[in-house]
Amino acid sequence: MIIMNMKKIIFIISLALSGICQAKTINDSIDIADDIDRIIWDDCDACGCAAGNGSSGFESLLNPQFIGIKYFAQHYKAKENLFVKDLTQDQYFNTLQIWGKIPLTEKLSVYASLPFHFHEKKTMQGDININGIGDLNLMGIYRIIGSKNNFHQLNGGLGVKMPLGKFDEKGASGVNPSFQLGTGSWDYQAAINYKFQKNKIAVLVNTDYTVKTENKKHYRFGNQWNYAATGFYQIAGNEKSIFSAKAGLQGEVYDKNKQFNEILPNTAGSALYGKLGFEASYKKFSLGGEVMLPAYSNLAGGDIEAKSRLSVFINFGI
Repeated sequence: MIIMNMKKIIFIISLALSGICQAKTINDSIDIADDIDRIIWDDCDACGCAAGNGSSGFESLLNPQFIGIKYFAQHYKAKENLFVKDLTQDQYFNTLQIWGKIPLTEKLSVYASLPFHFHEKKTMQGDININGIGDLNLMGIYRIIGSKNNFHQLNGGLGVKMPLGKFDEKGASGVNPSFQLGTGSWDYQAAINYKFQKNKIAVLVNTDYTVKTENKKHYRFGNQWNYAATGFYQIAGNEKSIFSAKAGLQGEVYDKNKQFNEILPNTAGSALYGKLGFEASYKKFSLGGEVMLPAYSNLAGGDIEAKSRLSVFINFGI
């Protein structure tokens, strides 16, 4: 079951956002504000969790300055042990994060996210669960180009991931070393994001790269490259609300892990996902979600298979 404890998650989101409501006028088109581009990472790599820097996609064209809550779930199949050929082990990676984007100047914004992970994997010896705070992400986002008609926009970002999440050296020796709350290392990010928008159509194209460093346990997760293209189409809209559909592709490529500077086998890989989702807004609230299914999966030398991803978010414009 991909969504663990969904009732608890909905309850948490409801408590965090209940009672907040302010008016905001939205034009009868895809109203992508000047600073739209949340270059967002979700503390999750192509094998599951905070050991990397994958993304569940671009989350919103609305409310460019915001605070919000997001839930992100992933499902993988992995080998139970070295002596089993079949992928029998279900692994569920769940993240509930608080995030926000705050403008500093007309062109410069700061993005931050703090995740809480609760992961589970099923083994022949019983279920294994870990939960706790993950790594803190901070990023500066700068608008490099913005056309006068607002059809085109190019943004760049530089960021750092701070090792607040716990790294378990014993867990890193398993089939999926990404079954962690954090990398235990300071990691550095760079990204480029392009947006095209005209009338009811918008396209977002993103690529980012994460450089990962060695942690105190002399373990280093492989660097990772992410890329994505997402198209949006406004289905309905008025002065107070907008509803849009979105679809796209997203890929992740990551290098081999190292320990004591020695390359570890079956730790590199890549995956390509197709995704479908929606986005809606009412006044200052925005709600969205998407489902991702693998079109291609080659993870950990075939020891891990990507199955599905699901994300839901609620944001409030500030």
